Amino acid sequence: MPKNKGKGGKNRKRGKNEAMCIDGIKRLCHIRGKMHKKVWIATGDIILVGLRDFQNDKADVILKYMADEARLLKAYGELPDTTRLNETVGGGLEDDDDQIGDDYVEFEDEDIDKI
Repeated sequence: MPKNKGKGGKNRKRGKNEAMCIDGIKRLCHIRGKMHKKVWIATGDIILVGLRDFQNDKADVILKYMADEARLLKAYGELPDTTRLNETVGGGLEDDDDQIGDDYVEFEDEDIDKI
């Protein structure tokens, strides 16, 4: 059975998702029973789907790639360069020390002495 990678899309009823595959076709994807209610697929997640031989507009979700696995797939060239990955899954602070947000105030040594 041929396999295709795509982005998870709009959730439908009873364990089905609408996914946009790399070949540009939107397919209705059925989530396998092994993954049902154990692995949550959100919009923008990279998933591996198995295409059905007899129905071109339907597929089965085989695997959900985690963020680091999706980055590796893009680095190895398995995903096209136009694919955007969800980089802010953790929602933490950036590692850049140059950018200081509006929430932080910098004090000089003289200002601290005045306090």
